[in-house]
Amino acid sequence: MDYNVYLLATDPQNPCRDVIHSRDTRLKVKVYCLDEERFSPDDNEIQLYGYAEHKLYAFETVNVAAEDALDLVGAIQWYAHYIEFPEMEILPEDPRPRAQYRDVK
Repeated sequence: MDYNVYLLATDPQNPCRDVIHSRDTRLKVKVYCLDEERFSPDDNEIQLYGYAEHKLYAFETVNVAAEDALDLVGAIQWYAHYIEFPEMEILPEDPRPRAQYRDVK
């Protein structure tokens, strides 16, 4: 079984602004901590969400290519292990009430 290798770029000024990079594909995924920052989804990208220890994360692709989109869940699962919460539930929709995020731009 083939396993992709992921790398993580971190921002020393903002611990909630990680970027997951796949070593084997062009996939890049921005990580947002929704409890600590605003997030406005890009209509041209794919977003998934996940809870880890009462913290809500948004994961958004960067310039996604169709062939790389299949690797997105694997990248999020890798990140969940990285933050030591492998049981993170990955969600297809933002679970927050719509009023909480609709005007954020």
